[in-house]
Amino acid sequence: MSIWESLAVFAAGVGAGTINTIVGSGTLITFPVLLATGLPPVTANVSNTLGLVPGSISGAIGYRKELKGQRARIMRLGAVSLVGGLGGAILLLTLPSDSFNTIVPVLIGLALVLVVLQPRLAAALRARREAAGGDTGHPDGGPVLLTGMLLSSAYGGYFGAAQGVLYLGLMGLLLHEDLQRTNAVKNVVAALVNGVAAVFFLFVADFDWTAVVLIAVGSTLGGQIGAKVGRRLPPTVLRAVIVAVGIIAIVQLLLR
Repeated sequence: MSIWESLAVFAAGVGAGTINTIVGSGTLITFPVLLATGLPPVTANVSNTLGLVPGSISGAIGYRKELKGQRARIMRLGAVSLVGGLGGAILLLTLPSDSFNTIVPVLIGLALVLVVLQPRLAAALRARREAAGGDTGHPDGGPVLLTGMLLSSAYGGYFGAAQGVLYLGLMGLLLHEDLQRTNAVKNVVAALVNGVAAVFFLFVADFDWTAVVLIAVGSTLGGQIGAKVGRRLPPTVLRAVIVAVGIIAIVQLLLR
């Protein structure tokens, strides 16, 4: 890897760490850059996954204030997400990518619809539950959210582009929390999924360790930047950023 390629990978890591903390989809920045340096797709993918783990942890630390009071929720969602992430990592090395490439743009599109309509849908659900006897629903989303997080995490362990958009769409609809606190949980879950996938890959896949180190350092810096920027965004602006990133993700995936 030349000095210019190294600088490009590092800059992509900073950008990915920043956007992952705010929304997700940082893989759509780093993965193409790694491919441009000449790495094979699977090597680029697993190197990217391992490199982004420190950035995910950095972003979660940056959002520690919004994590207060959510330990039980994180434990519950984190447990199913770990299972899903490991399953996705196994799928990466055993299945052809065509099947996932077909469904991924659809999943991201559905997530964007959930993000945009979340305030109205959540209000309608609360009104219906209260009319049915004052039941406000499961405080942690119940089996529906657990299932959704399991499947989204399987996708995250497989590739990970826009997994944050999927998480935010699901949690925004099914949790009674503001978007910033939901985003904080998303950062922790993403760190867990990337982490378990990376540990699995360590034993069965080949890495480019130069790429891993460059992305790790860059994404750690980006995670802190993203936490500061994301926390200052009003919910409406944050939703707009999520939608913009999601649309870019769909277009890029369709053009691959």
